Amino acid sequence: MSTKPAISATPLLSQRHNGIPARLFDKAQEAKSAISAIATKSQSNRTAIALPQGVGESTFHRAIDALRGHLGKDHVELVTKLNDGWYMENPNTHDAMHVAEEDALVASAIVYPSTTEEVQKIVHWANKYRIPISPISIGRNYGYGGAAPRVRGAVVIDLGRRMNRVLDINPDDCTCLVEPGVTYFALYEEIQDRGFKHLWADVPDIGGGSVLGNALDRGVGYTPYGDHWMMHSGMEVVLPTGEVIRTGMGALPGNNSWQLFPYGFGPTPDGLFSQSNLGIVTKMGFGLMPNPGGYESYLYTFPKDEDLSQLIEIIRPLRIAMILENVAQLRHVSMQIGLEGKPRSTYYAGKGRVPDSIIHEAAKKLSSGDCSWLYYGMAYGPREIRKYKLEIIHKEFMKIPGARRIDPTTLPTTDYFWVRDRIASGVPDIEELRWVNWHPNGGHAAFSPVSPVRGHDATALWDIARTRCEEFDLDLFPTFVVGLREMHLIVEIVFNRDEPVMRNNVRACLRAMIDDAAKLGYGEYRTHLAFMDQIAGTYNWNDGALMKFNEKIKDCLDPNGIMAPGKSGVWPARYRGRGWEMSAKDEAPEGLGVGPSPDSTKL
Repeated sequence: MSTKPAISATPLLSQRHNGIPARLFDKAQEAKSAISAIATKSQSNRTAIALPQGVGESTFHRAIDALRGHLGKDHVELVTKLNDGWYMENPNTHDAMHVAEEDALVASAIVYPSTTEEVQKIVHWANKYRIPISPISIGRNYGYGGAAPRVRGAVVIDLGRRMNRVLDINPDDCTCLVEPGVTYFALYEEIQDRGFKHLWADVPDIGGGSVLGNALDRGVGYTPYGDHWMMHSGMEVVLPTGEVIRTGMGALPGNNSWQLFPYGFGPTPDGLFSQSNLGIVTKMGFGLMPNPGGYESYLYTFPKDEDLSQLIEIIRPLRIAMILENVAQLRHVSMQIGLEGKPRSTYYAGKGRVPDSIIHEAAKKLSSGDCSWLYYGMAYGPREIRKYKLEIIHKEFMKIPGARRIDPTTLPTTDYFWVRDRIASGVPDIEELRWVNWHPNGGHAAFSPVSPVRGHDATALWDIARTRCEEFDLDLFPTFVVGLREMHLIVEIVFNRDEPVMRNNVRACLRAMIDDAAKLGYGEYRTHLAFMDQIAGTYNWNDGALMKFNEKIKDCLDPNGIMAPGKSGVWPARYRGRGWEMSAKDEAPEGLGVGPSPDSTKL
């Protein structure tokens, strides 16, 4: 009788730039064990190197030898095997939560620069040999493609391994400057180690991602500083030609306001490098939140799915007025069940979406009890200020029949409520992905439309998600994330990535939801690599004027088309019109070759 090998220790932050803080080691081991206990997928035995189209094998290996000469042989690796790992030991070779075939979006090699100057060398090298490159910070963009390149065979530039310094923390101005490999775990620990107890770093649901990378992909956290892109100031960028620029005040030599004023003088180019393929950001500054002098988490539950519209109408004016101060989390009870970390089979063995009756029966055993929606929030400031705001919130939420406020003193210290409490006070945690254990070999992909904070918009999107997931036999874990004046619906779909039929259903479901939402005027703010072309195509006002603008900039800044081709649906001239776009009609990730560069010469 075979037994699974013992679970190896998760690397600590003191051992590896993307490791786990010692305070969270036991949690990490528990999460890793839970994933391993139900895993059935074997690791890939693949040994062939995925060469990029348009690059011959001999040219590729000659180019790799040249790159080793620039960086050292230990800092250039060929991709000959795929290991999915898990969140804390993520691969930088491919998408660990692949919605297509495992090696559909896979790198040919990985390189590890240590300085901006070495990044420049890599970019010059890529231009010389016409080899596509794909930069990553940490590679934990789970649910959106992870570390995978959009073009199969591209060389992944892993900026995190050797560029992971916190370059500056200014305790007076409440700012920091970081390299790509600084995770939220690392920034938090650095702030504590330096004794800056009055500073908070806003953190997302799980803390292993890159501070810089998350902001570039317009991710969010859960303090009043939750819009990470809005809180950035100052970038250093290597352009596709190898030139380096600094944005904002950093363009003035000797300036000391780089992390204070993001605009500088003249046109502000920063947005061109967000969700883009126009440069590699090697440094980025951020504002840090000063300790507000007190905080208090709260949780309300609401009994019926139909409460959604009224609840959103209550939330909107409170959020705009900053009575609801942090990025709001309105979660469906199905996700709360998923957070127990138990497999779906614990609750239901049938086919199709788990019936609502079973979800509600399971919810009765939760500390929050049976309900449909849960609102996690936090009030900040001195006690009397918190009391004033909390009384307003309570009065408004209790207008919904059956609404309940959960008394935190009744909850055990292990309850998920306290995870939200830590995250909303700037302390990164690791529990959030427990719902991925819903299926063996769990992967997840997200439908992420943006809408006004209005009841009828929330209901319309909720109806799309439920209808399509019902059609494709998929469970869904929805959360409404409310910014200051807009709302994101994040529908997480968990699937067994070792089951081709389920993967196909996930792709079909997401594609249908994207089209349904676009017909009603809703667009996604972020997506998996496989859906970037489709979503970019929905932003087609005035005969696709925005894409034409993006393509003009791409061709100007990246004439050889080497920088992350296809990222966010923007293809350089060499790839256009050659069938590289992924769609419901053609899920193949590769096109029919690439064209010549404007100044191409034989190598």
